[in-house]
Amino acid sequence: MLTLIEKILFFVLAVGSLYLAWRSFRQAARVIQRGDGRLYMDELPRRIWRALEVTVTQRTVFRARPWSSLMHGFVVWGFLFYFLANTGDVLEGYFDIAFLGTGIIGDVYRLAGDVLSVLIIIGMIYFMVRRFVVRDPALKYHENVKLHPRIPGDIQRDSLIVGAFILVHVGTRFLGETFWVALHGDDTWQPFASAVSGLWGGLDHDALEVGEHVLWWLALGTILAFIPYFPYSKHAHLFMGPLNYFSRPDRRSLGALDPLDFEDEAREQFGAAKLEHLSKTQIFDAFACIMCNRCQDACPAYVTGKELSPSTLEINKRLEIKAHMGALAAGTESPSPLLDFAITPSAVWACTGCGACIEICPVGNEPMFDIMDIRRDLVLTQGDFPSELQGAFRGMENAGNPWQVGESRMKWAEGLDVPTVEDTDNFEVLYWVGCAGSFEPRAQKIARALVRVLNAAGVKFAVLGDAESCTGDTARRAGNEYLFYEMAKANIETLNEVHPPRILVTCPHCLHTIGKEYPQFGGNYDVVHHTTFLNELIQAGRLKLVGEGRTNVTFHDPCYLGRHNGEYDAPRYALGAAGAAVTEMERTRNSSFCCGAGGAQFWKEEEHGTARVNLTRYAEAKATGAETLATGCPFCMRMFADARQDESMNGGPEVKDVVEIIAERLGLEV
Repeated sequence: MLTLIEKILFFVLAVGSLYLAWRSFRQAARVIQRGDGRLYMDELPRRIWRALEVTVTQRTVFRARPWSSLMHGFVVWGFLFYFLANTGDVLEGYFDIAFLGTGIIGDVYRLAGDVLSVLIIIGMIYFMVRRFVVRDPALKYHENVKLHPRIPGDIQRDSLIVGAFILVHVGTRFLGETFWVALHGDDTWQPFASAVSGLWGGLDHDALEVGEHVLWWLALGTILAFIPYFPYSKHAHLFMGPLNYFSRPDRRSLGALDPLDFEDEAREQFGAAKLEHLSKTQIFDAFACIMCNRCQDACPAYVTGKELSPSTLEINKRLEIKAHMGALAAGTESPSPLLDFAITPSAVWACTGCGACIEICPVGNEPMFDIMDIRRDLVLTQGDFPSELQGAFRGMENAGNPWQVGESRMKWAEGLDVPTVEDTDNFEVLYWVGCAGSFEPRAQKIARALVRVLNAAGVKFAVLGDAESCTGDTARRAGNEYLFYEMAKANIETLNEVHPPRILVTCPHCLHTIGKEYPQFGGNYDVVHHTTFLNELIQAGRLKLVGEGRTNVTFHDPCYLGRHNGEYDAPRYALGAAGAAVTEMERTRNSSFCCGAGGAQFWKEEEHGTARVNLTRYAEAKATGAETLATGCPFCMRMFADARQDESMNGGPEVKDVVEIIAERLGLEV
């Protein structure tokens, strides 16, 4: 128990520490408030539960690196307990009590403190050795990636400060408990402290009391010293991570972009050129970032040697904010554009929009959205974008398709009886053929195969024919939001006139755009991917699949079918029903590796790197030994068909769409 003078001193120090921390957190909050849009506070019980569930279970951390994740779990679970333990220590310092009593509750409390203290120490030693001794390559960056000037020193210094704080704080509290055990005798509920307490057997009673007293001050004093630094440190993710999950928007899908308000005549900035142009959520991401680099491990651009690292994008933002925290909090314009300190133009245009960085992030960061907003600024405000995209933009604007083809959208259907909505009443589904199915030769075969399968199943369908136009997905992902806006409005007007009961698509990008982004503009439709629909037909007995033998197939999960829209099982079920044995690639389902076409990459030259994305993924398919690489996206199909022609891929699997495999089993022409 503290003396009166010590109680007064601790109170004064605690108030001073909390005041300094409050000032720092207030500055951080003001910087976040500089952003566009809002933080989301609706449905508070659900949001609170989500934040608590993610924090306590650590399920988002365990998505990758299981050993490091376990060590991180030790530290997090221990610190969650330490909120209670530190409260108890302060109360015991001020009052002559045993916190939580001497009964079973107090016993369990002491056991938890004993075990978790040891686990925290083990976890922190692991992380310190990993960073400073082993120098894990996962914590480094490619030489061509843009790094904020403060990164080399700040990250190492901050990691050392945080690591030292945790080890000193937890270590001194644990040692304090060993002195307590030495004073009062072995405690079966504190096995580790009891084991260590034998070291103090030669000390008398007074020395043990002094030691316990000094260690109490060291344990809690380190907290008082660290709290003002806390908002500036990476350890802030302990609070900012859960708060990020708590306040993030509820998107219709992982990659659904927010619209820009083109009706606001007072608006001059479209997209993000500076920090304050980002949304509040995007600025919050910088404070929440744990600097673990998992996002760059999952990023197809980074893995293939491009200049893009989603991790350094967030870290660069964080360090720029840290360097100008006071000025930014006061409302001063940020001194440098994002392209000067956060990311290079090549990195901006290397993003495939696959969403892998969002899927893997333990704290809910969404760096892909930063990149899309920077593209919007480059295209809409600065007119600075890869020249190859101009052709796609012009084609969508003038011909309704990025291929710039002026012929009928029904040419793919020559020789088939494909009804249009003008000729058909009460159709079951509206088949949205898409630009690829209408104009790209390989995708046309997929469209024709689907029509034959639909006819075999007795599905009454119709198409829009020449009334169909590009959904605008390419324009939106390339940053040309205004072109997308105009195309979306026109398509919604067409669809609302037709009132389709259901829209069937073969392109996951059409699935995502019509199903998840058109609702932003009043277009609400039931949209289904053809692999999902085929599986429904099989389950309903409308498709009777026959065929001898089993084909060894590996399935590539298209990003906009899987990660963005959550459909993983239907393609595999359909393949299984068609007699295919599916061999999974190493990166599959929500960890699938992009084909390289998304994010408008299909319409431009791939940014310079050490490898091509499509070749990297196709090599993974080849490594399975499968005879066929199946997919459910016309763009993935084209990327892998091109990869198969590369000399290095001789003997690789044939590339087919799921519907083509089913058509073969039905004995239909493909």
